[in-house]
Amino acid sequence: MSISNTISGVVAVAALLATIAAGALAQAPQGPLGPQKKPSASESEPLRLPVEEIIRQFAAKEAEFREARDNYTYTQHVRVRDFDAFGKGGGEWTRSSEIIFTPEGRRHERILREPPSTLERISFSREDLQDLENIQPFVLTTAELHKYRIEYTGREQVDEISTYVFRVAPKRMEKGERYFEGTIWVDDQDLQIVKTRGKAVPDLRQGGQENLFPTFETYRENIDGKYWFPTYTRADDRLRFKSGEVRIVMLVRYTNYKRFGSTARITGVEEVKPPPKPPQ
Repeated sequence: MSISNTISGVVAVAALLATIAAGALAQAPQGPLGPQKKPSASESEPLRLPVEEIIRQFAAKEAEFREARDNYTYTQHVRVRDFDAFGKGGGEWTRSSEIIFTPEGRRHERILREPPSTLERISFSREDLQDLENIQPFVLTTAELHKYRIEYTGREQVDEISTYVFRVAPKRMEKGERYFEGTIWVDDQDLQIVKTRGKAVPDLRQGGQENLFPTFETYRENIDGKYWFPTYTRADDRLRFKSGEVRIVMLVRYTNYKRFGSTARITGVEEVKPPPKPPQ
């Protein structure tokens, strides 16, 4: 998600937060890409395909997945909190919604519950909502490969899943467009993304206005036996505004996946504990 600064002063917040929140943020991703996990023993195993072919195939699978997900309904729960200089929560913004289809077959979001925001140090922008829809549940399809530099960095074990790891960054940024920058983990059997860590870019600064974006992690689960669906996104980051640092914590859960037109209900895990488990 993206955040817009609403603080008018108090530069000392940066120093205070750095000291008080250090322990609580020890496990949080740091920087745009977050800390990198040490390679596993599987990294020394030879690749079964050339890197270029792996990229081509997983992008094609991602295109299939995007088309499949566009035919699913699901529930989305979002909660964002901000924190003051002493680590005490200042307020929160929550939204529960359903991604559904109209009788005419049009897909849209129906808001179930959205109390007034009580956030004190940050506010939402148009880019926030764009990122919730397109960047946090990042999908890298064939049609979007030309936008990104993709670098293979090795192999890594994510729980019981053996994955290929790639660093992803936009080649160039067009005005008004949103991009992902970070790391993706691709199942070496299904050739689908099972985890992402990074942030939405670019940060926006114009005049006295600042719109900054936190580092996040998104995990997927194999919901329908074929595709890996996003089920959990979390961010715990400090945004460095000119007026000082603000800590935000964000949690997004995607549940109750159900194929449109089907009578069989596919239910997401209520308590999603990353990393994802492989299909049984």
